[in-house]
Amino acid sequence: MNASELRDKDAAALGKELTDLLKAQFGLRMQIATQQLSNTSQLKKVRRDIARVRTVITEVSAKNAPADKAGQQ
Repeated sequence: MNASELRDKDAAALGKELTDLLKAQFGLRMQIATQQLSNTSQLKKVRRDIARVRTVITEVSAKNAPADKAGQQ
């Protein structure tokens, strides 16, 4: 998954993508704990995808926030 693909999605789709990835990460962690996962690099890929989604969510929220927060106290 590319960051450019994520930037095309709206906030609701990004939130759903994040929850799906977090569930996938949990499942992979359980598979590692029970020694059922042979390809452990999947966990690294999911973790990085989670970071990408969270980064894009932060970018979108920063873009939608007011530009000048320094004047508000």
